[in-house]
Amino acid sequence: MMTQVSPRRIIIDTDPGQDDAVAILLALASPELHVEAIMTVAGNVPLSQTTKNACALLELAGREEVPVYAGAARPLHKAPISAEHVHGETGMGGANLPEPHLRAQGIDAATHLVDMLRKEPADSITLVCLGPMTNLAHALTHAPDIAPKIARLVAMGGAQREGGNITPTAEFNFFVDPHAAKIVIAAGIPTTLLPLDVTHRAIATPRRLAPIADLKTPVGDMVVRMLGAEDRFEKMKYGWEGGALHDPLTIGWLLWPDLFSGRECNVEIEVEAPLCLGQSVVDLWKVTDRPANALWIDHIDSDAFYTRLTERLARLN
Repeated sequence: MMTQVSPRRIIIDTDPGQDDAVAILLALASPELHVEAIMTVAGNVPLSQTTKNACALLELAGREEVPVYAGAARPLHKAPISAEHVHGETGMGGANLPEPHLRAQGIDAATHLVDMLRKEPADSITLVCLGPMTNLAHALTHAPDIAPKIARLVAMGGAQREGGNITPTAEFNFFVDPHAAKIVIAAGIPTTLLPLDVTHRAIATPRRLAPIADLKTPVGDMVVRMLGAEDRFEKMKYGWEGGALHDPLTIGWLLWPDLFSGRECNVEIEVEAPLCLGQSVVDLWKVTDRPANALWIDHIDSDAFYTRLTERLARLN
């Protein structure tokens, strides 16, 4: 008799965001994962909007039972910035989602995370971070004892080979709150990072989006509207056929690690040099004696990923 494997319990920390939305939907469509909660943070758009977007996505997927916890409205030590120029005024350009009825819980995200993890045995929960790491930094700063309860942190963040997408040296999530990223990555939690080095390989080309459009479901239609828009920022900036699919690769790595490859190495976050604020300094070739603290993913089988993504999205609506 085969032993049934329990779903991996995850908490998604997010700032939706078009590609955040696809990541959330992929997680909700995957029986291998149990989404315990969604925490929101200011990033792509301000906190009130990211929270509203998370609630609207849960309603779209018919998963209103998943609780939403609103988190940090600003970074730890610097002025907030956002990315409406990339994701639209609501953060969900092209989604056309109705106003949600679902509301966030009455406790902030970091407090909920601490309270929950303190009741759990070690290695219970996987954290999936799709935005700035402010909520996680608050939780770990106030309750460092929760770190052993976290089985793994899987985060979209950083850049090495590709350079930055918000400054010449920094990727957006790490730049928004570099101090938070530094705290989290130094916390000793097993960590997988999916940087621009890999997300820029997963371009949402018309050929890859066509099967999603063929689903002819509300979810499929929304994903294609968001990812296939002619004015997608990265299409205009880089001259690509489509935009990069950043955040869904975190969920993809949890589901299908066989599609990805990378290496264990040391990653540090710059918080002092003005020209390099938020830069991920990646010791790929072990030229220092700093110990490895992250699995740095730099390759993906993009066509296979889009095929599997389409199959999962077909399960919703």
